[in-house]
Amino acid sequence: AAKKVLIVYAHQSSGSFNAAAKDAAVEVLAANGCTVEVSDLYAMKFKATATTEDITGEVKNGEHFCYAEETKLAWEEGKLSADITEEQRKLTQADLIIFQFPMYWFTVPAIMKGWIDRVLTSGYAFSQEKRYSQGIFKDKKAMLSFTTGSHESMFSANGINGDMNVTLWPLQNGILHYCGFQVLAPQIFWAPSYVPCEARSTMLEGWRTRLQGLLGEKTLSFTPLDCFDGAKGYQLKPEVHEKLATKEFGLTVGIHLGKVIPKQPDESWSLKTAWPHEGWACLCMMGGQE
Repeated sequence: AAKKVLIVYAHQSSGSFNAAAKDAAVEVLAANGCTVEVSDLYAMKFKATATTEDITGEVKNGEHFCYAEETKLAWEEGKLSADITEEQRKLTQADLIIFQFPMYWFTVPAIMKGWIDRVLTSGYAFSQEKRYSQGIFKDKKAMLSFTTGSHESMFSANGINGDMNVTLWPLQNGILHYCGFQVLAPQIFWAPSYVPCEARSTMLEGWRTRLQGLLGEKTLSFTPLDCFDGAKGYQLKPEVHEKLATKEFGLTVGIHLGKVIPKQPDESWSLKTAWPHEGWACLCMMGGQE
């Protein structure tokens, strides 16, 4: 069956590098038989703030409003605002979600964070029982595709900005993997504003090449939820910890066990970051602006 792709896109200018990357994805994926839908957040004037306006009708507790609880109830009762409902429709139908954006302050732009805050509501996108490797979207793939405002060397382990693997951990693990997505390695366009036109063209050509086989790529590996003991604060189970005790490297960027973060291999289009350790998967991640 033809795959459906949703591109959540955040840039104000149609002449930007991000726009070119988005257009390339639409063109190549469509040519490969995919149905592609784009949520152009700035063009849509998408509301970034999570407020009571996201719920139609009365809220359960107006005096002590809890957004997560209220939107979960509203989702169950079909009372979420129309813009949220429409984005959830797109996401539900999609097999792959690409987030295309310029990195702002080491993360996504506010309007895209607002999409994440408002669309990935409790109950719809996650629950206490359905998260991480057992998450609701475990049959979907997702990835980050973005530009940086700094050169790659500045985002290295020895660079002034710090290792981009660490920077991307909250986005790739704390949002995408948390909701169950199979996470593809990020597509990183390093400082397109500061390189010659020919280099930007090469970046886009590399992206086009990658897009040809994107849906068949191996996804990043994360530590399964059942490796953690829920009865003891979701700490690694003793047998897992013991298995890793003699290893030189930590398990992942976030769950490093006080050890060295796994090194990343050098890839031309990004840093692929799946690192198997004798049956236990580890994840090291890498990765703002035009």
